[in-house]
Amino acid sequence: MELHLHLHLHLRSIPHPFSKPIILPKCPSISTFFVPILQGRREREKHPRLVSELQFSRRAAAEMTLEQPGGKMVVELVGAFNELTERMDNTVLSTSSSRLLFKALKLSIPILHTLSPASDGRSPLEKALSVAVILADLQMDAEVISAGILREGLEGGAISIYEVKDRVGTGTAHLLHESMRLKNISSKVEVLDDESASALRKFCLTYYDIRAIILDLVLKLDTMRHLDYLPRYKQQVISLEVMKIYAPLAYAIGTNILSLELEDLSFQCLFPYSYLYVDAWLMSHETGSKPLIDIYKEQLLQSLRSDPFLAEMVENISVEGRYKSRYSTMKKLLRDGRKPEEVNDILGLRVILSPASGLNSSEVGEKACYRAREIIQSLWKEMPSRSKDYIARPKANGYKSLHMAVDISDDCKTRPLMEIQVRTAEMDMMAAGGTASHALYKGGLTDPEEAKRLKAIMMAAAELAAFRLKDLPSANPIGLEINRRDQVFFLLDKNGDGKISIEELMEVMEELGAQGEDAREMMHLLDSNSDGSLSTDEFDLFHKQVEFMRNLEDRDAQYKTLLNKKIEMADSSGLIQAYTKELGDRLAMN
Repeated sequence: MELHLHLHLHLRSIPHPFSKPIILPKCPSISTFFVPILQGRREREKHPRLVSELQFSRRAAAEMTLEQPGGKMVVELVGAFNELTERMDNTVLSTSSSRLLFKALKLSIPILHTLSPASDGRSPLEKALSVAVILADLQMDAEVISAGILREGLEGGAISIYEVKDRVGTGTAHLLHESMRLKNISSKVEVLDDESASALRKFCLTYYDIRAIILDLVLKLDTMRHLDYLPRYKQQVISLEVMKIYAPLAYAIGTNILSLELEDLSFQCLFPYSYLYVDAWLMSHETGSKPLIDIYKEQLLQSLRSDPFLAEMVENISVEGRYKSRYSTMKKLLRDGRKPEEVNDILGLRVILSPASGLNSSEVGEKACYRAREIIQSLWKEMPSRSKDYIARPKANGYKSLHMAVDISDDCKTRPLMEIQVRTAEMDMMAAGGTASHALYKGGLTDPEEAKRLKAIMMAAAELAAFRLKDLPSANPIGLEINRRDQVFFLLDKNGDGKISIEELMEVMEELGAQGEDAREMMHLLDSNSDGSLSTDEFDLFHKQVEFMRNLEDRDAQYKTLLNKKIEMADSSGLIQAYTKELGDRLAMN
């Protein structure tokens, strides 16, 4: 099982592959939305004045509650838990995983509030959750995500590994210990040349837990995204380490999406003017507000799914897309000496077909691949000189796939060729397995047999972690599928009686370091029928308000990004000149 080698890291656009930023709800504003709790009660018709006064006192209570530490931290707990679990696939999100994440958040939130802001100006909680979000997007298991949440508190001296072991679990504590050992790995060599960097990568791959390495890579990515506060020379030192050690290491363990962004961010910092011109050249091929890769991806997927002959042969069709990275483009233009028109894989699509189950599924799958190629040929002009049939003639390592290059130029604009790969799901799994060994080889293990051995160790570690977090048959004895929306409720309802009592709410508040009085005030706010407990409906209303605020801030972040792009597009005629002046001013200040 290639659980942590694949990590669902499909080819995506860059430079920011993770689609949604972490959004922390602003707690005080939630009080505005609790007024509907009071509406519709029978007393409203009987005693309108009394209800009016009650609404006023409840609003005052809402404002008071959410100014209290306990209420604010519960909102943060629910918001952060939802943000992380929404990003995780069902393959990694079990009941055991949910409980582990919940424990890690309960432990970390009050601790992180006691720490000073990070050097880059972010709050410790925001920084910790930014790391956790990337890990969740990578489909890492709950132990790794929990370690990412707690790492900031550990580095700040607010918690020890022994406390993590007692309150969260041994697996999370082990990963934190391993990641702290990796923290200053670059200091083991005096000169960071190609030979020493390769030796360091080999050392890491051989002696450290693969999941701790991924955690360390994500921490480096988070650092690279927030370098502006550092002096120029420190930015360059960190970027050089990332370029020499961490980006190749990310590629070696199969996390290509991390490798691509680490390379691009390092390239941008070390060679800012070169990055600027490569970026401008790549963006010059775009037209309109929608990325080309999305346009071609949707066009191809629609054509494949509407073909009746292909529909008879396959059960599922997926199309993945990717842009060529800025760093990779630079290497082809400068190191390989290619002309711009000779860089033909700026855009790339991969078609993966799942053949209908049966005795001859492999044969049917191969026929489906050839049918898909015919459909592609009907959409775009194929360049036969760049096409390769690795299904009829597999590579020596068993690799199978159809490779094509098609001309996507139109009457208005000439564009570089787009590369397309067509394969079955089985071929894709075989390719990923072979790529994993090849990546390890390129990452610093020069002995192919050693690369294969290490790959087996990595897979075994991933399988062990997955088994440890897998739900046992008795984990849900009544056999009901718990909706993700109800997960927080069931985690708070510890005795399983279908309601959250004041004692259960007080226990959570105490775990968050708040006073019992905070729990009583919050119960008073949420308990609309005044029975002294919270039903699923009452808690769901609170849950919806947290989500509403989070979505508002999420949308604001999206609008900000879109507006920035549109403002840049509006001044496209002087884009290079404006950017160059701004960049020069910034570098001069540093």
